[in-house]
Amino acid sequence: MLSACYEDADVTMHEPGVYKGKVDIHALTAQEREVVLAKRFKQVQTDR
Repeated sequence: MLSACYEDADVTMHEPGVYKGKVDIHALTAQEREVVLAKRFKQVQTDR
């Protein structure tokens, strides 16, 4: 358990393997991510 005394004195309990944050609305599938990365690569690697 980690704690600090900055502004919020509440303790947050974490469980291994459990994500309790907000849903990532920008998450891409593997195929979508591959297309984005390929496009980005072609933009900067035109001299090779």
